[in-house]
Amino acid sequence: METAAAPRVQVLADAGVSHLPTQYIQPPDLRADPSHRPPSLSLSVPVVDLSAAATTTDAVRRACADWGAFHVINHGVPPGLLDAMRAAGLAFFRAPMPEKLRFGCDPARGAAAEGYGSRMLANDESVLDWRDYFDHHTLPESRRDPARWPDFVPGYRDTVVKYSNNMKVLAERLLCIISESLNLPPSYLLEAVGEAYQNITISYYSPCPQQDLALGLQSHSDFGAITLLIQDDVGGLEVLKDGMWIPVPSLPDAILVILSDQTEIMTNGKYKSAVHRAVVNAEHARLSVATFYDPPKSQKICTAPQLVSKDHPQKYRDVIYGDYVSSWYRKGPEGKRNIDALLIEQ
Repeated sequence: METAAAPRVQVLADAGVSHLPTQYIQPPDLRADPSHRPPSLSLSVPVVDLSAAATTTDAVRRACADWGAFHVINHGVPPGLLDAMRAAGLAFFRAPMPEKLRFGCDPARGAAAEGYGSRMLANDESVLDWRDYFDHHTLPESRRDPARWPDFVPGYRDTVVKYSNNMKVLAERLLCIISESLNLPPSYLLEAVGEAYQNITISYYSPCPQQDLALGLQSHSDFGAITLLIQDDVGGLEVLKDGMWIPVPSLPDAILVILSDQTEIMTNGKYKSAVHRAVVNAEHARLSVATFYDPPKSQKICTAPQLVSKDHPQKYRDVIYGDYVSSWYRKGPEGKRNIDALLIEQ
């Protein structure tokens, strides 16, 4: 939840603070180790070529089961649109602060209010992420109000609309492939999600004076169905794999797919939501654009009955999606504790 007193990280960075304010200092056990390197250079998030029809489904199956995240290439979204979306976001964050504040989040609208903000959680005691963001409500179209988006960056609003429409098509295509990879009807997950709610969040991670103490985004799994992410070439995104944090560099013209908690519930845990975080950089700012494709809050999320058997009993209780979201914002992320709360004792 954005609060009137929440500082803008960019203001702190631009002021040249040399020591982090205490609210940004992570507990020692949650901090990133800048000197850490993965033990094997071969351990990296898979890349799936969506134009290779004969192998796509198997590749998606392996990626979802092993990682919960994968890059897609030849995905049908014009590379120029990816560049335009990153450029629009960068232009916003490089604009003068008074212009940005005209589009600040309204605290009265609650958690995840649309607009320019620096904190999302309802818990005021939580450690803050070293990031600022702009959240756009883009689908269903009844939520889409470009008048709430910046008007001082040429083409910004049109770019977001085009990007939203392209991401919707890609998310639907991917959910069909994921369904098929589980031998479910192609439309199964689309129908289980219902009328999709899409948010597009541009995150800006300013240079951090004490990068070993802060995180740009704390360890978490996303709470919806699927997330599609693009980033610049600075680096900072990491995915948790077998207890190790694996860097996820940007690939030219690729889009990163991240499975979210509701997909893990619907697939009975066969496919895991990916735990990920963003580390910060002492020298360079970083930008990413995440597109969240989620159920409506009234939707009941259930495990696919085809994936339940005597040998594979149901792992998670059914849940109303809005209740899940409220819990996530109230408790905070902390890895996968929110989905773990739905586990059924076996």
